[in-house]
Amino acid sequence: MRRMDCRIIPMDAALLPQAAALERACFSHPWTEKALAEDLDNGLLTLLAAVGPDGALLGYGEVRTVLDEGTLEKIVVSPACRRRGVAEAILRRFLADGAGTLAFLTLEVRAGNAPAIALYEKLGFRAVGRRKNYYREEGEDALLMTAELSHG
Repeated sequence: MRRMDCRIIPMDAALLPQAAALERACFSHPWTEKALAEDLDNGLLTLLAAVGPDGALLGYGEVRTVLDEGTLEKIVVSPACRRRGVAEAILRRFLADGAGTLAFLTLEVRAGNAPAIALYEKLGFRAVGRRKNYYREEGEDALLMTAELSHG
């Protein structure tokens, strides 16, 4: 499949309606536009948006930072844009931005989500733990993965 042409930019309020629509398309328990707006105003959170040449939101990601520790809270890509480099572009930007200030970036992923795990491993994440039955509704474990970053 061909890679998507996208730019990674800071999320802004104008993109929140599209982000909420993406949530509804991708999750059984989507975050609301109001919740996303609250995240946008939270100083501990960084939201990045992947936008196409026409300005349409293709995906977004959110990282929570506490001191020198980062946690990928969410990464969402439009179903029509998956496996075309959008998530990778978002993650590469988080890793590049965090390299100067974070010791590591951690995430949780469904143990059965092989494509996501392969992407995370490609970008330097490694499995460091397992959370049994973390996704209770589906009865699925989560893998805890971490990428160590060099920071001064």
